[in-house]
Amino acid sequence: MKKLKVILIGAGGRGQRYTDVMHTMPEKFEVVAVAEPIKERREYIKNLHNIPDEMCFTSWEQLTALPKCADLAIVATMDRMHFEPTMELIGQKYDLLLEKPAAPTPEECVKIAKYAEEMGVKILVCHVLRYCAFFSKLKEMIDNGAVGKIMSIHHSENVGNRHQSHSFVRGNWGNCDESSSMILQKCCHDMDVLQWLIGSKCKNVHSFGSLSYFTPENAPEGAPERCIDGCPYGDECYYNAVKLYVEDEGNTWFREAATEAKKPTNERVEEALRNTQYGKCVYKCNNNVVDHQVVNLEFEDGTVASFNMCAFNEGGRFIRIMGTDGEIYGEMDNSHLDYFNFKTREHTHIDTDKIGGSITEGHGGGDTGIVNVLYQYITEGYEGDLLSEIGISAHNHMIAFAAETSRLENRIVNIEAFEKEMGF
Repeated sequence: MKKLKVILIGAGGRGQRYTDVMHTMPEKFEVVAVAEPIKERREYIKNLHNIPDEMCFTSWEQLTALPKCADLAIVATMDRMHFEPTMELIGQKYDLLLEKPAAPTPEECVKIAKYAEEMGVKILVCHVLRYCAFFSKLKEMIDNGAVGKIMSIHHSENVGNRHQSHSFVRGNWGNCDESSSMILQKCCHDMDVLQWLIGSKCKNVHSFGSLSYFTPENAPEGAPERCIDGCPYGDECYYNAVKLYVEDEGNTWFREAATEAKKPTNERVEEALRNTQYGKCVYKCNNNVVDHQVVNLEFEDGTVASFNMCAFNEGGRFIRIMGTDGEIYGEMDNSHLDYFNFKTREHTHIDTDKIGGSITEGHGGGDTGIVNVLYQYITEGYEGDLLSEIGISAHNHMIAFAAETSRLENRIVNIEAFEKEMGF
């Protein structure tokens, strides 16, 4: 069995997650270098994978200045830092695992896809929903004719009110000028899954949405800039940063993101709340991405789909697939599918936890699933229907870019014309 040598660029949550999975597969992967500016994150990767000091770098430029030293590179930097290292790595003929979105602009996505094809480089984009038991079972049922011809899909990405406040108001993805649009960053997963399930190219999109709640106009009168300064509404506010980050010590995700540290103390968390946007009043941040959005999609085979992204819920995805012979309703976070057969008039209940990864695993087992497929793709030329390689992914990214254009310009966007305009 060939062992793939791996370099990691960007050791935040996603970079750590993929390499954590690789650490459990020592016969397949060896992480040999890391580039990450934050010392504690860099040290975590170094210590877990026994990387020598001379192969630990503070910038991707330092790492890519070396002669090619691995088979595979992972790019898991912030959205607006994907393009340059990715293009450099393609030029050095590294195969890549590229975190989604592949790039924050359609032009950059096209350039990455074209350059990868030109250089003969394999790039797998992290559309991890394809690789979890829930959606892979849905795909299997559809392809086996369970619903006949798909006529319509209703799909919802329920972000969750706390998740929205953490990641898309206070956090790294709250401002599209610094990261990317909400429909791209959070939901290019979903645009990809819809096209994959239907198996037809998207033809037209039309979208509406806005940022209407997490705004200064909705801040309670007298609320301070920072929750830690003693907000008179703190006891009743859903978004009190002291409650979410300090008092809830089990909320590792929020605490580590705010401090950029592993297992931070309360003192470290409080320091972050005093000095970073994670401690600001949720109505007084620099966020500008939408907090709710709908996208209507028409596909070339006549299928239509409606997609709803909303912050104002507990969180989780659900989907209803309606076809000529039956329908399937699914709740990803409950690992539950319900299939209704028109001919027998019977319901079949499927627990996807019993098929593959549990929802408690990363993306319902999708993080582990994509790493497994990645190994096959690089070493054996995997050609199964799970593959989210850059050629497919770049086209499906265009659905998200077109949806945002539709939202901003209040018009129906034809995908073929949009792709031509972007150079595809």
